[in-house]
Amino acid sequence: MAQPTAPQPNLGKIFDAMNAYQISMAIKGALALELFTHIDEGIATAEDLAKRSGATLKGVRVVCDFLAVNGLLAKQAGRYSLPLDSKFFLSKRSPAYVGAAVEFLHHPRLMNCFSDLSATMMRGGATDDILSDEGIWEEYARSMTGIVAAVARAAAALLQQGGPIRNVLDIAAGHGLFGIQVAQSNPEVHVTALDSAAVLKVAVQNATVAGVDSRYTLLSGSAFDVDLGSGYDLVLLPNFIHALDFAPNVALLKRIREAMAPGGRIAVIEFVPNEDRISPPSAAAFGLMMLGSLPGGDAYTFAEIAAMLTESGFKNPKMEELLPTPQRMVTANA
Repeated sequence: MAQPTAPQPNLGKIFDAMNAYQISMAIKGALALELFTHIDEGIATAEDLAKRSGATLKGVRVVCDFLAVNGLLAKQAGRYSLPLDSKFFLSKRSPAYVGAAVEFLHHPRLMNCFSDLSATMMRGGATDDILSDEGIWEEYARSMTGIVAAVARAAAALLQQGGPIRNVLDIAAGHGLFGIQVAQSNPEVHVTALDSAAVLKVAVQNATVAGVDSRYTLLSGSAFDVDLGSGYDLVLLPNFIHALDFAPNVALLKRIREAMAPGGRIAVIEFVPNEDRISPPSAAAFGLMMLGSLPGGDAYTFAEIAAMLTESGFKNPKMEELLPTPQRMVTANA
């Protein structure tokens, strides 16, 4: 009887991991030349893709083969096609297109944050505070709508099940999609969107396209300083507490609670890892994004978010999945 073969070390796996940045760059290059869209339109050979895109035959062949190696394209008999995920998310023919996100995710300043992670680990965070860079957050608001839209729709659908909503405050609104989706779900909702003036220009454009601009008010400034108003029965806090440490988050949450109607709800939308901090993968990996790009903050677990809410005076925190997205929503009552 043959003995079980002992596991063997795999150098290829380590080599591929060290070169993984090339996958990101290949996606970005292919998106810039609209190769995924051209393939979706039936242009299937490297020769025809080169003619359509204006690139060289060699360049197109090498990049498309590389993308096929990594599962982002399929290739058979010299013809390329799109796997389901690429067709759904990377072709401009799809309403779920997310390709514009590379403009933020591959922003030079953001990518530079990860050039020396050993030094970052020694400091416990980044020295370059991108939170103060309005330009990068304008880019975030413009380019991340494709990725965020599904999260916003899932959150709005769940929030409509939790009781009446009339007066909504959307903090760090950015693109505005979370408040806009709530307003689209309920014609009686009025949204106040809080962010910097430059970023709010993008939010109001999106509100206008969505047809809710008559129920959409802009509030420019910092959530720590500006008069938030009062009487909100729902406050949206999407993708923001990860940027701050525990104490500043508690201070912010206390300000928010004071602006809310009794019994109103807060909805914190985040990448929330499980308590083991290594699952689920997308949420757990987000911790590295925070370490590399910001001086403070973290990918907080539900227990940590619940502790912040409880210390701020909120009650009954609970977490819900925002399927089919990797994000989660933690709600609590004022």
